[in-house]
Amino acid sequence: MHDLSKRHYSFRGPVSAHQVLEKAAEIIAEKYLRGDAFCNPTATKDYVKYRLGSYEREVFALMLLDNQHRLIEFTELFYGTIDSASIYPREVVKVCLEKNAAAIILAHNHPSGDPTPSQSDRRITQRLKDALALIDVRVLDHIVVGEDCYSMAEGGML
Repeated sequence: MHDLSKRHYSFRGPVSAHQVLEKAAEIIAEKYLRGDAFCNPTATKDYVKYRLGSYEREVFALMLLDNQHRLIEFTELFYGTIDSASIYPREVVKVCLEKNAAAIILAHNHPSGDPTPSQSDRRITQRLKDALALIDVRVLDHIVVGEDCYSMAEGGML
């Protein structure tokens, strides 16, 4: 386990709120990841919240994981408007193949602050699960970020 109390985090020059939140996500990843794998649902939700929570428009992202659920890469893939983003399964499959991901966690934000998944969120999650199953990539969760986070896996929607 990392001892973060002895580390000193600093920024050079002017700092945006988004930069501070990204640094918070890094700290959470260092503190809560067991064996560099995403094993803690609460820490995973916190990580995603700090990565996506500051956007004023919808952003759809992927946590690309290896077969031990270690993070290969966090990538913001689609950007939308204040209440929607167009998601293309073909592009998600392409990124998973390029990065050799064995599993993924889907994530997007709701700028309204309400993390309740919409019907559209449920439909795209199922479409992505179906598409990724064809290439043996597991969808472990879809986290919706608002003022709080909603895990579709914990909610029984996956």
